[in-house]
Amino acid sequence: MSVEHIPNRSERISERWSRRGVLTVLGVAPAAILTGCGGSAGATESSASAGGGGATAGKTAKTAQTATVTVTPADGTKKADFGAPVEVGVSDGTLASVKVTGNDGSSLTGSLNDAGTKWTSAAHPYSGTKYTVVAQVRGAATTTTTFTTRSPGETFVGYFTPEAGSTSGVGMPVSINFTHAVKDRAAVQKAITVTAEPAVEVVGHWFSDTRLDFRPETYWAAGTKITLSLRLKDVEGTDGVYGVQSKDVTFHIGRAQISTVDLSSKEMVVERDGRTLATYPVSGGNAQHTTWSGIMVISERFKQTRMESSTVGLGDEYDISDVPHAQRLTTSGTFVHGNYWASTAVFGHQNTSHGCVGLHDAKGADDTSVAGYKFYDSSMLGDVVVVKNSGEKTVEASNGLNGWNLSWATWKAGSAV
Repeated sequence: MSVEHIPNRSERISERWSRRGVLTVLGVAPAAILTGCGGSAGATESSASAGGGGATAGKTAKTAQTATVTVTPADGTKKADFGAPVEVGVSDGTLASVKVTGNDGSSLTGSLNDAGTKWTSAAHPYSGTKYTVVAQVRGAATTTTTFTTRSPGETFVGYFTPEAGSTSGVGMPVSINFTHAVKDRAAVQKAITVTAEPAVEVVGHWFSDTRLDFRPETYWAAGTKITLSLRLKDVEGTDGVYGVQSKDVTFHIGRAQISTVDLSSKEMVVERDGRTLATYPVSGGNAQHTTWSGIMVISERFKQTRMESSTVGLGDEYDISDVPHAQRLTTSGTFVHGNYWASTAVFGHQNTSHGCVGLHDAKGADDTSVAGYKFYDSSMLGDVVVVKNSGEKTVEASNGLNGWNLSWATWKAGSAV
């Protein structure tokens, strides 16, 4: 008859540790197999070689459940395309989370498909940026890859008016001039928004391939806060030419001042916030050099400036080095300015200028008692000056910041979106 062996205490302890050793190995060995995935053995020069998945996308990571993670652009890519989204896929598993962060502090958000097997970024990565992708598969280890996007070749920027942080009159549009002709107007305009507080509809209008202005249907309300958001970075404005700006700037609208120049009666009435502030006698363009009619906006201001007839196609008719209190109304050279060289009897009685609107002033621009000084002192960039009964046609909307001469329907027709 056999006798059953009963293990002693030391044998039982030895057996337990032996079994624990086996469990520990089984638990950690698969995790040790896991490596970074989505990249090839060597860094590629273009994400085009990465493909969309499988072996062509580079190294893969196998989880304890044999899940394979694929990242596009591939791990180690040095000149990845910034014109396509980032994609993370998994086979034989589901994704728990994906994080994509750039070395510039930016991050890319995205979404999973219904099966949880594919994540796609909502936006494209920025150019010239190194990204780290961290993908977590449910029940498995984390996969980390990196790639760097290529830098764009030719670039463009948009120079905007008014200046950031400035306060302007109610007629000031947001005007953007681009350093390169824009072919894809819709793409560029979609990347730019102008919002107002209090809220009002603001629409863009293209005057040319290099100029885009924004305005509401009527003048801005006094006290409005305007925010210009530029998201032009990596927007392809024309073939192979990309924007570089990504910023928000704010402007403010001050009081509402609108001045009406009647060249029949030869006077200017200045209204502020709906009340008459002042009335000044003026002199406009003569019969040979009529003043533009229509709505014009003050776009530049000079306490003193030189005016030379040759710069506006009038030969050597005049050259005045110290014109006082000059405020530009058109790109072509129309100003409202002080005049010290004409007799005081001219103002309010005769139109004698070469197209500008003149007010009596004093040489040196320091006499506070004259009309030229007073009007200049009461004005700011963006104030509206309306000229009527000048004998001239309405100024072109693109000649200065004068888009208010277009109807709202015509203005909106010039939008690309």
